Amino acid sequence: MNKAVRHLADGRRITYYDEGPRPLPRTAVDSRDLPEVTAVSEIRCDPLTGEQVVIAAHRQSRTYKPAADLCPLCPSSLGRPTEVPETDYDVVVFDNRFPSFSGEAGHADVVCFTSDHDSSFRELSPRRVCTVLEALADRTTELSARDGVALVFPFENRGEEIGVTLHHPHGQIYAYPFVPPRTERLLQAARTHRAEHGSELLADLLASERADGRRIVAEGRYWSAFVPPAAKWPVHVLVVPHRQVPDLAALTTPEREDFAELYLSVLRRCDALYDRPLPYVAGWQQAPVHRDRDLAWLHLELFSVRRAQDKLKYLAGSESAMAVWINDSTPEQIADRLRTAG
Repeated sequence: MNKAVRHLADGRRITYYDEGPRPLPRTAVDSRDLPEVTAVSEIRCDPLTGEQVVIAAHRQSRTYKPAADLCPLCPSSLGRPTEVPETDYDVVVFDNRFPSFSGEAGHADVVCFTSDHDSSFRELSPRRVCTVLEALADRTTELSARDGVALVFPFENRGEEIGVTLHHPHGQIYAYPFVPPRTERLLQAARTHRAEHGSELLADLLASERADGRRIVAEGRYWSAFVPPAAKWPVHVLVVPHRQVPDLAALTTPEREDFAELYLSVLRRCDALYDRPLPYVAGWQQAPVHRDRDLAWLHLELFSVRRAQDKLKYLAGSESAMAVWINDSTPEQIADRLRTAG
């Protein structure tokens, strides 16, 4: 992989990750007349719960469902400059123009998986998935070195049902200035399990799921995909490495290659469930930057709000107000449907 760092007209950084044998010049200049980025996020603490809430009022003016020929994530063309000055690219990462996190309140990247507007992550080649992983690992390392960053979270939102407003295949990377609540709960559960059993929680869960088999969706040499035994969502899958590592940067080349094959298989099964593209959120659970790295176990979590061909799961009172989940399907049924779809 070849890496080239450049800058956009307003000073934001853009990084090209290319797959060719030799570095490309990447000399295209951003010709747009852009104002200086003044986005400032604010973090407030809910006095009743202690939870952190991000205030990012500048995002009200972000790009919203543009026509395909006005997509800001496509490569630039004659007379139509975009966020990517070059006329083609493999994988590109740039500072978000409308970031959820900015300044002392963290950082937000946009990650474009391909220059093909009409493609999807499922349609990427295994090699391209590995390039995406390398880009995410590289940015995890760089962002983790920044003052004030507590955790790096790469993720992809797919589908209007999830809330996607740009249809070009892309994801994001959030650099949180605090450890998010879900990560804290995962770490506490791992800490308690280690104290009580002298072993790693996700190692024991993985061994149990592989031995049982009912909730396994797909298996590779270095990874397994399974539906969690208390799945919250109509489609809910964990993709877990067989070896404990804290983050993407710690994966070996064979592990990345095996993940690419396995994850593409999972995504094909997801799209085959209802014979249409499945809306989903897929996020990497990584270790905090400065603590508990021996407790954390890297894994990907994918979930979808689609519960039937023509039905979505909406968060009702119990889920939204009290965080007590109710699932209309058993985890075993979810896994069986995904295996059958494959």
